[in-house]
Amino acid sequence: MTENQPKDPLHGVTLEKLLTVLVDNFGWPALAGQVNINCFKSDPSIKSSLKFLRRTPWARKEVETLYLDFVEGLLKPDMSSKSKRRSAPAPAAKKVSSAKPAADSPWNNHPLLTNKPKSQ
Repeated sequence: MTENQPKDPLHGVTLEKLLTVLVDNFGWPALAGQVNINCFKSDPSIKSSLKFLRRTPWARKEVETLYLDFVEGLLKPDMSSKSKRRSAPAPAAKKVSSAKPAADSPWNNHPLLTNKPKSQ
């Protein structure tokens, strides 16, 4: 009768408990350094943070990921580095256009775009 469900590491952990554990172990300034949200920076409190996190799915996901990293030992209270699960976005490669102006474009005769040496 009981179905096998994938194990959810956050099962039974309330958002309040999760946040309290993070604040007790890291403090507000370190949390603000990890997750860039104003409720961790400006006059932080559990109540205001819970209100914001319940209404903002992306921020809640960030805090839950931070908590999981802490529980699994991937993140230590010294907070010398960012969470291991969250990686910085890859730098965007520079795009170089290979487009050429249309045949009737005035740019076709532009001196910087032509490879012909100027005749004097």
